[in-house]
Amino acid sequence: MASLLNLRPNIGVYTDPQHNLWLDEADPPVTDIQSGANLREGEVVAQIRSTGICGSDVHFWHAGRIGPMIVEDKHILGHESAGEIITVHSSVTHLKPGDRVAIEPGIPCHTCAPCLRGRYNGCERVLFRSTPPVPGLLRRYIVHPAVWCHKLPSTLSFEDGALLEPLSVALAAIDRANLRLGDAALICGAGPIGLATLLCARAAGAHPLVITDLDERRLAFAESLTAGRVRPLHVTPDEKPESLASRIVETMGGTEPDVALECTGAESSIGAAIHAVRFGGTVFVVGVGRNEMQFPFMRLSTREVDLRFQYRYANMWPKAIRLMEAGVLDDIRKLVTHRFPIEDAVRAFEISADPKSGSIKVQITDV
Repeated sequence: MASLLNLRPNIGVYTDPQHNLWLDEADPPVTDIQSGANLREGEVVAQIRSTGICGSDVHFWHAGRIGPMIVEDKHILGHESAGEIITVHSSVTHLKPGDRVAIEPGIPCHTCAPCLRGRYNGCERVLFRSTPPVPGLLRRYIVHPAVWCHKLPSTLSFEDGALLEPLSVALAAIDRANLRLGDAALICGAGPIGLATLLCARAAGAHPLVITDLDERRLAFAESLTAGRVRPLHVTPDEKPESLASRIVETMGGTEPDVALECTGAESSIGAAIHAVRFGGTVFVVGVGRNEMQFPFMRLSTREVDLRFQYRYANMWPKAIRLMEAGVLDDIRKLVTHRFPIEDAVRAFEISADPKSGSIKVQITDV
């Protein structure tokens, strides 16, 4: 455990509207941490030990926005983090210095209608770390509400804790798509979220399982990840949705998917999923895409296909911790392909953003 007397300078990973990426001093300053003067009721200070780079982090760096969320000033990235408690406010009784925690990045208001219904992912006043203008977790030290710091069991590492955020996305998808034991399932996209969703669908008993992607290397990774339980299907960029849908059904041995879990947010991929699923099936969109898209409306209508969407997650982190502790989702650890110290964060982002690097999940550490 870090001593308050020997803390290193707080640094963070920043981007800005000009798409620069750099390390710089970050809040809170070490003097504030040591004095505890600015720590409010219910808050803790954690040293971030591991942080995964999300596709949204790269998108904020490269594009400067995701939909209405726009980088308008210098901005700290990162929302997939785990760390160690350094100090706590006197009002916090369930955590103490030295505890290892995974940090749920959203801070809901607890008073709006979605919050009161238990669906705090729809909070009207949420402060979500790394979504502009709220600074992210990719820094050495962070002040965060204790209620959103989930204690890690001794069997889970900091690296495991940083995987709980994408795992929570996948678990929310499985839950809200109503995937059932024996359902034929299609996973669109073999990126980190698609692969996490694949592992969750396998654990939920889906069969057969098909996963699609443009990248044959990622499809090979998906196949090795599940020990041959998934059937990979390579997609070409110019393929028509109807044609891809036919190949999906063929790959499933003639079975139309009960559920399609769409993890790309690409219009053509969503269209293919709509054409592929059975009458009364579900297309559940996890991926983030353009502001406006065209869908095959009459296919949805005449086949009574349920088209549903996901925004983050709610009440998933304790479940994710239990599943990892039980060993049900051990293979998710294989998603971490690259690790860099925080001092090399810029290089970590370059690797994460480069399709030729072979990276799946890049993590930044501070140990």
